[in-house]
Amino acid sequence: MSMEVKRKLSEFLKRETVLTVAILLTIVSAVMIPPDREYAGYIDFRTLSILFCLMTVMAGLQKLGVFRNIAKTLLRHTQNTIQLAEVLVLLCFIFSMIITNDVSLITFVPFTFIVLRLTGEEAVKKLAVPVIVLQTIAANLGSMLTPIGNPQNLYLYGKTQMSAGTFILLMLPYSLVSLLLLMICVVIVAKRSGIEVRGAEVLLTEDEKLEQKKYLLPAYLLLFVLCLLTVAHMIPYPVTLGTVALTVLLLDRGTLIKVDYSLLLTFVGFFIFIGNMGRMPAFCDFLQKIIGGREVMTAVIASQVISNVPAALLLSGFTENITALIIGTNLGGLGTLIASMASLISYKQVARQIPGEKKKYFGWFTIANIVFLMILVLENCLL
Repeated sequence: MSMEVKRKLSEFLKRETVLTVAILLTIVSAVMIPPDREYAGYIDFRTLSILFCLMTVMAGLQKLGVFRNIAKTLLRHTQNTIQLAEVLVLLCFIFSMIITNDVSLITFVPFTFIVLRLTGEEAVKKLAVPVIVLQTIAANLGSMLTPIGNPQNLYLYGKTQMSAGTFILLMLPYSLVSLLLLMICVVIVAKRSGIEVRGAEVLLTEDEKLEQKKYLLPAYLLLFVLCLLTVAHMIPYPVTLGTVALTVLLLDRGTLIKVDYSLLLTFVGFFIFIGNMGRMPAFCDFLQKIIGGREVMTAVIASQVISNVPAALLLSGFTENITALIIGTNLGGLGTLIASMASLISYKQVARQIPGEKKKYFGWFTIANIVFLMILVLENCLL
């Protein structure tokens, strides 16, 4: 094997660790349960279709600069450092409910570096690390409120018969406590920085212009509404899949390249693995005994090692208490750097923008995540 091939393989393994694990588990399980007709029944095509549609629509809206323009408008109304930090964190918290935690961080973390650099290097030095840590936590916690906030919610919601309103009410107590904790932390961070920033002076640049194809914005907004109606079981998913794929292919085919196909393949891999394991009575009984009655904590612990999306896919095959898994995998997104793969987006941005601060960021991130996780787990025990 040449050095170039080794280098590319190493880069792939680092970039797509979870996908690699899913592929290996699929291969191992396929050796034990050779492929047959039942394999087709393993795969949840509805979840995969809706996930593809949502990722495509969000990629299109992000490409148009919609979210960054909204952020600029909000920041122009800030008057001090506390308000500036609050807006940057709340953008991730609120938008993650609609555009997913991944897209929220991809959009607003680089934007935060731009904003802070416009205020001066002192702001970058004192605010970048704590603010981005809080943005990451905000994205992971804000996304837990809605069925479309993150991939595991979309999948687990699809396995239940609950309405979107019931789902939101289930996670609302955790979201409210999370929001309160975030705002307290923002005030502490802003005051400790000792920096005075008048937000109205931060962004003097013009708003980003939407691409020449102005009709793309209403088209994507209509497709997003179509996705929401499909999540609510009001429109069959094949209709939405065909409409989104055909519309984007005709109007904006470049957006299709930006879809995270590795996430879709990861889902497929875990679907096959779970399906095969479910056909092994000894393994199935063993895992059911471990999980039974301890779904929340099992999901939290499993998420720390394999991240919350694979944890949701794996554990859902061995328990009927999907409601507890929804809570556990959402809370489990806190903790280690890989508990939610979305957290790696922020870490990579910090490593690229301020490489000398990586260790500081990791320390802040770990401590803050553990504190938030402990408080929310305690809340779960009290509810």
